[in-house]
Amino acid sequence: MSDFILNASVRSDLGKGASRRLRRANEQVPAVVYGGDKAPQAIAVEKTSFYKAAESEAFFSSIIDLNIEGTKEQVIVRDLQRHPFKPLMTHADFMRVDAKQEITINIPLHVTGEEQCVGIKDQDGELHTLAVEVAVYCLPKDLPDNLEIDISDVEVGTTLHLSDIKMPEGVRSVDLAHSDEHDMAVLSVVKMKDRDDEEDETEEGEGEGEGEGSGEGEGDNAE
Repeated sequence: MSDFILNASVRSDLGKGASRRLRRANEQVPAVVYGGDKAPQAIAVEKTSFYKAAESEAFFSSIIDLNIEGTKEQVIVRDLQRHPFKPLMTHADFMRVDAKQEITINIPLHVTGEEQCVGIKDQDGELHTLAVEVAVYCLPKDLPDNLEIDISDVEVGTTLHLSDIKMPEGVRSVDLAHSDEHDMAVLSVVKMKDRDDEEDETEEGEGEGEGEGSGEGEGDNAE
């Protein structure tokens, strides 16, 4: 059973106006479920449980049990639209999954061992994160909540790539499946800049600029 269960009803009143009315009622979120051998279906998802589930990072990389008026579908989130400035979800796309068919999905990438990292702790380095998620292929049963990459032994000047991530059994990188040329960088540990020197240089530059500006102003007044 999935860790996430959502209840929904079939939407017969369609269109932008209907979606706005649904959102104004503030009880359901308009959505669509598609994929598999069934036609797309417009639905309305119960808001409270949906919002609570969406607070979890794992929700977006998990199989969800969607209960549509007693008919159960297993789905993943394919798209979630949010209001540009209000904390509201305006529409969701769910894709049906088949237990026997691989799915392509983005999985969150978690960095571990940062406190023990040689490059950060002993070599005055800092972590630069270049990717926060990784596209993978896998069967629904093999879907991980996240992927981890350990940087405990990483030294300053080191860049880690997709090939450095230990994939769980049954999980493959979409990019690496194309070719090694797609082995993109996911993080690096670089030498931390001397911020004191940078601040001194900035202050000196500002001082010089102020002096020049004052001279011009005095000249204008003298004329």
